[in-house]
Amino acid sequence: MGKPSKKMKARIEKAAEQDVYKPEEAFAALKSICGLSPCKFDETVEAVYRLGIDTKKADQQIRNTVVMPHGLGKTPRIVVFASGEKFREAEEAGVEFVGGEDLAEKIQGGWLDFDVVISTPDMMKIAGKLGKVLGPRGLMPNPKSGTVTFNLKETIDEFKKGKVEYRSDKFGIVAVPIGKLSFEAEMLLENFMALHNAIVRSRPASAKGMYIRSVYVSSTMGPGLKIDTGAL
Repeated sequence: MGKPSKKMKARIEKAAEQDVYKPEEAFAALKSICGLSPCKFDETVEAVYRLGIDTKKADQQIRNTVVMPHGLGKTPRIVVFASGEKFREAEEAGVEFVGGEDLAEKIQGGWLDFDVVISTPDMMKIAGKLGKVLGPRGLMPNPKSGTVTFNLKETIDEFKKGKVEYRSDKFGIVAVPIGKLSFEAEMLLENFMALHNAIVRSRPASAKGMYIRSVYVSSTMGPGLKIDTGAL
């Protein structure tokens, strides 16, 4: 592993001055720490949860969506599998690309310049063939994430306003962007609490023991700040 840069070292040293942070303290602290040596770009702020779930059991895998009250600081690039009237509905909603077989061929050819994939149920026979390409990237349309739907306009608008999917990996980790470092600390806190409440509501009925084991927040180039889960 390479040595941390001077920028990162300064941030790590400042973050180490405190072991844990209450949620209302964490984002002001993160902005202050990263302000010591600002990056040339607006860093993404991310929350990472370690959950006490057994992901080998299908009923304990978590996958859902939440709308961030203050958005994510960027407009996602959306592509849609649709035909007929729904094709026109998606076009009018303003997406990167709408199609069927042509869209599938474009993606199979290596085009991946998008953040969200939505499909109408009748077009999943085409979108479903892209499982090996979209699945590992977390982009496969899925009813649980609201990305398989005939209600295209509303779904597209929600994602543009800040709807984001969260899902557990095989280790029970959930990592979700919650905004940009340029956001006010209060905005980041409100986005974080929206995510936190959604994750709490997503607790599997069969999960036993401590559900939320640890929570950290960080920026793209910043150290992780541990959240006091007892204060949530």
